[in-house]
Amino acid sequence: MEEFLYYGELFDIYGNLLNESNKKYYQLYYEENLTLQEIADLEQVSKSYIGNIIKKTSEKLKEYEDLLHIYKDKKLLSEALLTDDINKIKETIKKVLAWNRRKKVRKVLIKYKYHNN
Repeated sequence: MEEFLYYGELFDIYGNLLNESNKKYYQLYYEENLTLQEIADLEQVSKSYIGNIIKKTSEKLKEYEDLLHIYKDKKLLSEALLTDDINKIKETIKKVLAWNRRKKVRKVLIKYKYHNN
């Protein structure tokens, strides 16, 4: 269940980076809670095809998170908001800001060959 929620969160964050087909199947699976077989029947494709798309899409979402850490940063900040310790809050904010966002984005652009240099 925890994994299901995790990938649902990643989809909320990075879903717009996916192609329309993968996004559609992922939404049916994670947001509409359809089974692989129900999606396969609906789309008139094999269950294994849908399973492969869901697996590859999950891997792609994890790859985005490994590069950008948006989910991780959001979680750290959410946890910091639950404390009254101002030093802990400051420490968390510094940790989140420590890794320059421009470097993250450049890394993604280079990886996916959208960078023009």
